[in-house]
Amino acid sequence: MLPKETRKPRGRQASTKPATVKKGKLKFIPLGGLGEIGKNIFALEYDRAILVVDCGLMFPDDEMLGIDFVIPDISYLEENRERIAGIILTHGHEDHIGGLPFALGKISAPLYGTKLTLGMVGNKMAEWAPGLTPDYREIQAGDEVELGPFRVRFIAVCHSIPDGVGLAIETPVGTVVHTGDFKLDPTPIDGRLTDYAAFSEEGRKGVLLLLSDSTNVERPGFTESERSLSGTLDKIFRQYRTKRIIIASFASNLHRVQQVVDTAARFNRKVAFVGRSMLKNVELARSLGYLHVDDSVVVDVEQIPSVQPGSLVVMTTGSQGEPFSGLVLMSRGEHRVISLGEKDVVAIFATPVPGNEKLVSGTVDRLFACGCDVVYEKEQGIHVSGHAARDELKLILNMTRPKFFVPVHGEYRHLVRHARLAGETGVAPKNAFVMRNGDVMVLDADRAVVKDRVQAGGIMVDGLALGELQGSILKERRELSEEGIVLVSVVMSEEGELMCDPSFDSRGFLHLDDAATLRGELATSVEKLVKSLGRRGAADPELLKSKIRGRVRDSLRRFSPGKPAIVPIVTVVESRRGGRS
Repeated sequence: MLPKETRKPRGRQASTKPATVKKGKLKFIPLGGLGEIGKNIFALEYDRAILVVDCGLMFPDDEMLGIDFVIPDISYLEENRERIAGIILTHGHEDHIGGLPFALGKISAPLYGTKLTLGMVGNKMAEWAPGLTPDYREIQAGDEVELGPFRVRFIAVCHSIPDGVGLAIETPVGTVVHTGDFKLDPTPIDGRLTDYAAFSEEGRKGVLLLLSDSTNVERPGFTESERSLSGTLDKIFRQYRTKRIIIASFASNLHRVQQVVDTAARFNRKVAFVGRSMLKNVELARSLGYLHVDDSVVVDVEQIPSVQPGSLVVMTTGSQGEPFSGLVLMSRGEHRVISLGEKDVVAIFATPVPGNEKLVSGTVDRLFACGCDVVYEKEQGIHVSGHAARDELKLILNMTRPKFFVPVHGEYRHLVRHARLAGETGVAPKNAFVMRNGDVMVLDADRAVVKDRVQAGGIMVDGLALGELQGSILKERRELSEEGIVLVSVVMSEEGELMCDPSFDSRGFLHLDDAATLRGELATSVEKLVKSLGRRGAADPELLKSKIRGRVRDSLRRFSPGKPAIVPIVTVVESRRGGRS
């Protein structure tokens, strides 16, 4: 039975079986987010209790053909579901909450997060798992929650989405501090600063283990304030007074949405929101009080054509070139309301996420072809990151002064460079650990060692279907994309005689209609094969299919070095009752 929760007042590839738990030892088990950007999730384990932090998704790379996204493999948590004391969420970005609709059907525990974060989880659940109702527990920065042996303190942090928190998790072995995604923005749009004092206080009391965001460790200095974009917005509004302004941004960056709305009001422009995720996030943030927009400023999408170009700003999704986003549909001339032309200027207030460069570049090219002015170069001050740069990471290390350090949230080179950075601030090299998903770190008050592994990896999501990240579906799709497919259709009688000539078709391979010699050789080869097998081929279609694959492959090898997938279709026509295949 799980320990009872108490709360203080506000304000203030391996086996999935658990390794033997020694009393007095703490385990840190990352199940995602290490060596990759996305699907962030880790577990802390002490005695019989497990605390889970975040459960995100990762967007597919170019080789994951047709895959919507990837979620973490939580087999270890499933097999120990009765030991989970709670799930803590740091903020509402997809890479931290996007896996919850799939996980919460397999594990059940109270879900702790700030008001906006839980609101975004609710939207995700309604879309992907409407039959599930999580046990939501709202918290805010400054709260403390006790879950069995874990006492969790929530620390305000600045990020590119409101209401993010870092964590100080007090355990019987020592305190684990997790920064969450953060930056040290001195002038945040909502006035909510990263709580330097809280991090410093944890350092004063003693931090056993620090887990810190590594995304921007390669960037020197400090990340610019979100407020620095106000100058860029003012410049665009002044320069294009007579044109309709289209601004593409991350739908979750509500601070940026607020700046656009405020600037539009100063220049007497109306604002229209376009794109499903943009509309949902704006509606949620307004209802919860995180976004302040006067109703008189907002116009509905359907009203856009009736507003003069110089009196309108359109905020849309599509800053990453997503195929069905608002901006991309506009650039293709396929948006049902907005047609772009010379009276428009498009500003893309984001830089491409690694892997999206071609999509963004293609979108920009099409926008220019529409006759728009386009503002997109980084030098024009159109984006600032939500993640801390090197000097900010050093400050956190110096504030917390951890005994042990594990860099998280980054590709492998980011983790290595962050571990080295920790050495510059006084963390002993032997106490900075570059871990991989599934590694198990065992800690006591004086020692930390990485030993043992649990199952960890990725699960593909393709529509409503789930599959192993390294499974056969991706292999088949990759082969089809690279080599193509050849279809062979054979219709025969029960006696094993062909009832018509074999037919052939191909996709992504040689066009057989243009290769008469090859088609003739294939037909002759298959006809001889069917004749040689006779009744045996009709009685055992699977045997015949296997033989056809071999014969066709031999023939194709002499015409092309490619190795297309060969798909035989054998139909045996019975003498009295239809047919079978």
